[in-house]
Amino acid sequence: MAKLIFADTGEEQELEDGSPIAEQCEEAGVPFACTEGICGTCVIEIAEGMENLSEFTQEEEDFLGELDNERLGCQCKIKSGSVKIIF
Repeated sequence: MAKLIFADTGEEQELEDGSPIAEQCEEAGVPFACTEGICGTCVIEIAEGMENLSEFTQEEEDFLGELDNERLGCQCKIKSGSVKIIF
């Protein structure tokens, strides 16, 4: 089981390895709009565990440009381990 940690609240969510994180992010208060990686409403900052997320999608590369510590919550999946996000 993987773990998603929300730095702002300290809330932790367990997910199956390989699961999308969008639903948990939305429940925690991350705003969503298109859910297709086009609008960028769901940009989150990865504080820890970037290596535990799926590879950047083409949509993320197109929208974010510089692939640093930001991701689109609608696009990434948690592979395993834990990931701490800030939004």
